[in-house]
Amino acid sequence: MKLYAVSDGPPSLAVRMTLKALDIQYQLVNVDYCALEHRTEDYAKMNPQKEIPVLDDDGFHLSESIAIMQYLCDKYSPLSTLYPEDPNERALVNQRLCFNMGFYYAPISAHSMAPIFFDYERTPMSQKKVENALEVFETYLQRLGTKYAASDNVTIADFALVSSTLCLEAIDFDLSPYPLVQKWYATFKAEYPELWAIANSGMQEINAFEHNPPDLSHMEHPFHPTRKNKA
Repeated sequence: MKLYAVSDGPPSLAVRMTLKALDIQYQLVNVDYCALEHRTEDYAKMNPQKEIPVLDDDGFHLSESIAIMQYLCDKYSPLSTLYPEDPNERALVNQRLCFNMGFYYAPISAHSMAPIFFDYERTPMSQKKVENALEVFETYLQRLGTKYAASDNVTIADFALVSSTLCLEAIDFDLSPYPLVQKWYATFKAEYPELWAIANSGMQEINAFEHNPPDLSHMEHPFHPTRKNKA
């Protein structure tokens, strides 16, 4: 098994935590995002979307981090509480995964990651969108009343949500107005230090880039505006 991943990419980090939690042996293949290795035709043979990560399980290629995490649980540990069998419990995990992908990570990435790597700015509106996402997550935690995002047990939904939240920690975003989110995040770190070590490695990279943004002026990205060096 191989995982094509980027070292500081939240979706990649979520999959890596899943593999670690399931004790699955695999080869980690680092994809050089800045060199646009994921935009090559060879990479497109595995994933026409040309996005990261991609799982290669003995020739079976699967993209999209959520699908990868679900597949790993279904195939290699179908009884695991990481992705519970009970329809209602599983539905809640799936909902949190969808919430993360479309409602939580999207504004977080736009506010935290995009301005580091490309010619975007953090604005009051991008900040407001992050605050809105955090408020909703806070509400979910308050209403469910469980230790983790979808259960009292950690699930793959937490891996995705932790991977998003670490982007905010990396840019020193204040989580104190969201005490349940803050408690959930701290609990994960304390109870799963081996998994947090994976997430933290990515967080530290993002934090380093926050203070010293990479020079990507040579990059001709097909979708994102490249920040040019000032003369």
